[in-house]
Amino acid sequence: MGVFERWLSLWVGLAIVAGVVAGIAFPAAFSAVAAMEWAHVNLVIAVLIWVMIYPMMVQVDFGAVKDVGKKPKGLVLTLVVNWLIKPFTMAALGWLFFRGIFADWVDPQTAGEYIAGMILLGVAPCTAMVFVWSQMTKGDANYTLVQVSVNDLIMVFAFAPITAFLLGVSDITVPWETLLISVVLYVVLPLVAGILTRKKLTSGNNPEAMASFLAKVKPWSIIGLLGTVVLLFGFQAETIVEKPQAIVLIAIPLLIQTYGIFALSYAGARWLKLPHNVAAPACMIGTSNFFELAVAVAISLFGLHSGAALATVVGVLVEVPVMLSLVAFANRTRHWFA
Repeated sequence: MGVFERWLSLWVGLAIVAGVVAGIAFPAAFSAVAAMEWAHVNLVIAVLIWVMIYPMMVQVDFGAVKDVGKKPKGLVLTLVVNWLIKPFTMAALGWLFFRGIFADWVDPQTAGEYIAGMILLGVAPCTAMVFVWSQMTKGDANYTLVQVSVNDLIMVFAFAPITAFLLGVSDITVPWETLLISVVLYVVLPLVAGILTRKKLTSGNNPEAMASFLAKVKPWSIIGLLGTVVLLFGFQAETIVEKPQAIVLIAIPLLIQTYGIFALSYAGARWLKLPHNVAAPACMIGTSNFFELAVAVAISLFGLHSGAALATVVGVLVEVPVMLSLVAFANRTRHWFA
């Protein structure tokens, strides 16, 4: 991995601090950026998320899907966790904490928005960062690619219906049109662009074309991530400074969800007797989130300064250190698997 990937937690931490400081020091500038939107979609955030997602989508090889049948157990584990368990446990935890345990500390409207942000995180399985987690656990790169490819295919069709259902159950009215536009904008279009780019790069006689292209665009993906983090924490700077307890309240159920889903997935992987190089990435996919999509949809549906956007931003805050701790655990328990 390059210097960006190796020190990603440091860069994200610095971006968070920079965003909060800049948001407090230059509120007018961030307000101007926040006003740059069309159809409830912030244009600057949209560009940064595209810059972040596109290089990852180029790596998705749908031709690898044909090899799914060779090792179906790892894929089945990922799909069951991602689409039949994780969204619903996240919604349940949101309800438990913000309609129950924390009800006296958060007003009902804000609580509903926090729950919505958590649901958006729960319905978006990891697409990009999982390649980093897989590499750190010495995972089977090709199988990880298959898992991500199949999850992306399902997400195109399942994200909007599951999100709308869970938000509806949470008594939050969500316009289907805005949700579908967000899925098209942040999943379908970058995925199509990635497929077309990959096809062009692999159609010639230059086997190094793909590696050369990815080497050039990958740094932009990290820049897009860090730029997004700076803006998101800048938009939420006043809330973070004035209500730091909100960050803690949101982080508690998110941490329980993350470690709980990993424990369930890891136990399932051992029960299925998966090899470690398949089990570890499968659990990482189910545990981590496609927070880029969750953040974008939260902003589109509820606004830049909403509780939903803040909840997804807290997801960014806890994602990297938590996943690094799980990577360390997976590496220490390699001997548990064949």
